Amino acid sequence: MMKVTNAAELKQWLDAGEAVVVDVREDSEWAEGHIAGAVHIPLATVKFDALPVFAGKKLVMQCRSGGRSGKACQILQQQKPDLDVYNLAGGIMGWQQAGLPVTV
Repeated sequence: MMKVTNAAELKQWLDAGEAVVVDVREDSEWAEGHIAGAVHIPLATVKFDALPVFAGKKLVMQCRSGGRSGKACQILQQQKPDLDVYNLAGGIMGWQQAGLPVTV
């Protein structure tokens, strides 16, 4: 089931070591700045077998505004119907609007 989280909640999870973020934007977007610790897997290459190890942690997909990461969630759930995966509402734009930092 695809769930949704927001920037503030994700920040809490990351601070507590409870989440893994997968950034599905293109290479040029990733290079402009991303959430520290995020793993980069462009949407075109998203598949369950490509995911980083996330056992025991929340899996959060993220893009620019939330659209592509929602598609990534759908792709993953087609491959693993019982997968719990979160979409970051507002994407990295929402993250930055919440005053949270990005790294290059």
